[in-house]
Amino acid sequence: MNALKALFTEHEQAVWLDFVARGFIAKGELKALVENDDLRGVTSNPAIFEKAIGHTAEYDDSLKAVLGQGDARVIDLYEGLAIEDIQNAADVLRPVYEASDGADGYVSLEVSPYLALDTEETLNEARRLHRAVGRDNLMVKVPATPAGLPAIRQLTAEGISVNITLLFSQSVYEEVAHAFIDGLTEFGEKGGDVSRVASVASFFISRIDSLVDKKLDAVGGYEDLKGKVAIANAKLAYQRYKRIFSGPKWEALEARGAKAQRLLWASTGTKNKAYSDVLYVEELIGKNTVNTMPPATMDAFRDHGRARATLEEGIDEAEAVMARLAEAGIDIEAVARQLVDEGVQLFVDAADALLGAVAGKRAALLGHRLDAQTCKLGEALQAATDKAIESWRASGAIRRLWAHDKTVWTGRDEDKWLGWLRIVEDELERVDLYESFAEEIRAEGFTDVVVLGMGGSSLGPEVIAATYGHREGFPKLRILDSTDPDEVRSVEAAVTLETTLFIVASKSGSTLEPNVFRDYFLGRMKEVVGPEKAGRHFVAVTDPGSAMEKAAKDDNFRKIFLGVPQIGGRYSVLSAFGLVPAAAAGVEIRDFLDSARMMVRSCGPAVPPAANPGVRLGAAIGTAAKEFGRDKITIIASPGIDTFGTWAEQLIAESTGKEGVGIIPVEGEPVGVPAVYGEDRLFVYLRLNGHADARQDEAVKILESEAQPVVRIDLDKVERLPQEFFRFEIATAVAGAVLGINPFDQPDVEASKIETKKLFAAAEETGALPAETPIFEDDTVALYADAANVEALRQDGFEAIVGAHLARVKPGDYLALLAYVERNEAHHAILQEARLAVRDARQVATCLEFGPRFLHSTGQAYKGGPTSGVFLQITADPSADLPIPGRKLGFATVIAAQARGDFAVLAERKRRALRVHIKGGDVASGVKRVAAAIKAATA
Repeated sequence: MNALKALFTEHEQAVWLDFVARGFIAKGELKALVENDDLRGVTSNPAIFEKAIGHTAEYDDSLKAVLGQGDARVIDLYEGLAIEDIQNAADVLRPVYEASDGADGYVSLEVSPYLALDTEETLNEARRLHRAVGRDNLMVKVPATPAGLPAIRQLTAEGISVNITLLFSQSVYEEVAHAFIDGLTEFGEKGGDVSRVASVASFFISRIDSLVDKKLDAVGGYEDLKGKVAIANAKLAYQRYKRIFSGPKWEALEARGAKAQRLLWASTGTKNKAYSDVLYVEELIGKNTVNTMPPATMDAFRDHGRARATLEEGIDEAEAVMARLAEAGIDIEAVARQLVDEGVQLFVDAADALLGAVAGKRAALLGHRLDAQTCKLGEALQAATDKAIESWRASGAIRRLWAHDKTVWTGRDEDKWLGWLRIVEDELERVDLYESFAEEIRAEGFTDVVVLGMGGSSLGPEVIAATYGHREGFPKLRILDSTDPDEVRSVEAAVTLETTLFIVASKSGSTLEPNVFRDYFLGRMKEVVGPEKAGRHFVAVTDPGSAMEKAAKDDNFRKIFLGVPQIGGRYSVLSAFGLVPAAAAGVEIRDFLDSARMMVRSCGPAVPPAANPGVRLGAAIGTAAKEFGRDKITIIASPGIDTFGTWAEQLIAESTGKEGVGIIPVEGEPVGVPAVYGEDRLFVYLRLNGHADARQDEAVKILESEAQPVVRIDLDKVERLPQEFFRFEIATAVAGAVLGINPFDQPDVEASKIETKKLFAAAEETGALPAETPIFEDDTVALYADAANVEALRQDGFEAIVGAHLARVKPGDYLALLAYVERNEAHHAILQEARLAVRDARQVATCLEFGPRFLHSTGQAYKGGPTSGVFLQITADPSADLPIPGRKLGFATVIAAQARGDFAVLAERKRRALRVHIKGGDVASGVKRVAAAIKAATA
C-alpha cells in the first residue's frame, strides 16, 4: 500500500487534492487518483482556476461555443467554466460521497474573494453557487473573516455544506466550530436532516511558518523555533477540536447523525526549500482530519512519505513552542490576522488575474464585433497610467464604482447619479415599447421627426441621426438646439408641419430652450392642423414629475416617455432620451442596445482595470491631464462617425471641467502635422473600417512617431457606435476620479442658466434687455468686455482690439470661438478657417462652438475648468426676430439673453473674454469680418 492510501486506511485521515482543471478531469486523471490513491475530495480557489483557465487553451473551445452564440459577461463566462469543472469533479467523486454516507467525496468552490468583507453578499453568492452547481457533494468555501463567521452559521442553518477557508488562529477556529454547531442545531430544529450537512475548517499551515520565520530572523536568538510554529499551532487547534466536538450539546447532534466539522490542513506544500517537502503532511496525521495537498506534495508523499499517527505527539512541546514564540514578542493572533488579510488579498489578486485572462479571451473571440482599443502613450505617460490602473485594481475601484460607492470620487452625492450603469440592461427589457412606437410613427406617414432639446437631450440624437442616416420608410431625424431665429426658421422651412413629429426633450422640464421651442412649434401646429390635433404631433421625453410631463398631459401629447432621474443629461443617450428619437427614425433598437451591452460587459465590475477598456481610457485621460499637463483631448474621427466628437465633448467637458481643473475637448479640428501642436494634448482617434480617411491615418501615424500620445479605437461598422457611448461614459467617470472631482454635477452651467433666466425675465417685464456700453463700435460691429478685460485691451480699432485679445493666447492655452449665430455650413467654414489659422500660428488648441448649444456642453469647462481659455464670443442681430406664441418677446431676445448670461459668468470667473456683436442683421458679412481679424492677428 502506498503512503497516500495509508493515510486513510490506517489513520482515518482523508486526502483531498488542492487542484482542478478541465483536462485533468476529462482525461481520467482525477478518477485514477480516486481509484489508486483513495483520494476523497477536491478543493479549488481563484489561484487554481487562474492557472487552469488563464495559462492553458483547455477552455478556449468552451468559450468559443458560448461567444459564437452571442455574448456574455466575463463573470458568467468564468463561472460557466468553473461550475462545469466542479460538477464534473463532483460526479467523479460521487461514489466516494455515497460510500462514506456523505462524510467525504466533496468538491469545494469558493465564494468570490471580493465579498470577503460583506456578510450579506457572501450569503447571496454562496446560495447562488450552491443552486448553480446542483450537487449534494458540493462544499461552498467561505473565508474565516469577521464577515464570514455569521455567513458560516447561516449557511449551515440552511443545510448548505461549508468549507471555511483562511483559518490561521486557534481562537478564530473555535468561533468557526461553534458557528457550525449553532447553525447545525438550528437546521435540525427546523426539521432538517443534520446527517446530510458536512463541513471542514481549513487551517492553513505553511504560510504561518513563512511569516513567523521572517519575524524570528528580525528578532534574533530564536532559531530553534523556525519551521515549528505552524505545526505546533495546528496540533493545539486539534486539541481544541476534540474538546469542542464532545459534551452534551454535540452528542445530541451526533445522535441524530451529525458529522463533526473536521479540521482540514491547507497550504501544506512546503515553501521553504530547507524543510522536507512532506513536512506538513507527515507531522499532521491524525484521526478524522483532512489534508488537502497540491499535486506536487501528493506526488512527493506517495514517493517517500511516512504514514504514522503524529498529530497527537508532542503536545507539551507544541505548547512550549507557542510560549517561546510569545516570549520572542511575536503575537500569533496578530500573525493570524495579518495572514487572513494577506490571504484575502492574494485570492483577490488571483481573481483579478483570472477574470482579466477571461476578459482577454472574450475580447479575442469576439473579434471585430467588439471595438478594439490600443494606446501609444509614450513611456512616461504609459508608466503613470499603468500606476493609476494598478491603484484602481488594488482598491477595487471598478467594483466600487458599479456598487455606487461615492467615495470613488469626492464622497458627496455621486451615488445618486449612476443610473446609466444599468440603463442598457433595463432598456433591453423595454425594447417592445420602442419598437411599437417606431411602427406607429412609420404607419402614420410622418416624414420628419424633430428633436427639440439642448445638451444631452439633443447631442446624442444628433450623432445617431448623422451616423445612421435616413432609414427607408421612416421619417428623417432632425435636431433643433439653437434659439437663433434664423436657425429656427431654417428647421421649419425644411419640414412640412402636417407630417412632422416633434420630440420635446428635457430632463428637468424647466430648461428654457426646449420650453420655448415647444411653445413656438405647438403654436404653429395649432395654426396648421387645429388645436385638437396639434398634440398628436408631439412626444415628450422627460423625468417623472417634471413640469414638462404636466404640460405634455395638458396639451394631449401623443406619448410621454419617462427618463431615469438618476441619470444626468450628458449620460442619457442610451436611455429614452436617445432611444425615442432613434426608434422614430427607424434605428433597430434591440441591435443598438445589444451593441452597447457588449461594451457594458467589457467595462463591467468583474473586468479588472488592466483588461477594462473604459478604465484604461479614463486612466490615460485623467493621468495625462493631472500629471503631464495634457489637459486637451483632441478627438479625431473617420467620415461616417465624425459627429461623435460633438457628443463626447459635452460629456468630457461638462463632467471634468470644474474646481479649476478639467479636460478641454477639442472637436472638429482637422488633424495636422506635429509642428502645429504643443505638449498639452492627448489624441483619441476613432477609426471606422471601410470609411477611414487615408490622410487621417497617415497624420495619426506621424503623431505617434513624434511621441504624441494617441489612443486608437477601431470600429468595424457604424452600428458599433453605441459601444463608444458607454466606453466614453465609463472613461469620463474614471477620469473624474483621477482628477478628484465630481463628474456628475455642473455648477457653472447652472450659474449661466440662472443669469440667463434673470435677464430674460427682466426683458419680458421691460420689453428689452438692459442697455450696454461697447468699448468700441462702428457701423457693422460693437465690442464688449468687462472692466478687467477692458484694461488688457486698450487699443484703437476693431482689428487692433481683436489682435490684442488674441495676443493673450500663450503656450498651453486654448482659444474658444463662441458663435451665437445660425449654425450653418457657411458660418462654420469661415470660422473653421480662422481657428486653424490660430492653431497653426500659435500651436494652441482651438474650439469652435455655436451658441447656445455649447452652454449645456463645453460651457461648464470654459467657466469652471482651468483658467487657460481665451474666449471670443460672437453675437449678432438676426435678419429678423421670430415671435414665440404666449410670450412677449421672440427668439432674438432669448439668444441675446443666453449670450449675455454666458458672458457675464465668464467675466465673473475672471476669464479672458471679448464679445463681438454683429450689427444690422448681415450676419454672413459680419462673420467674415471677424474671421479676417482673427487671421490678421496671427499673420
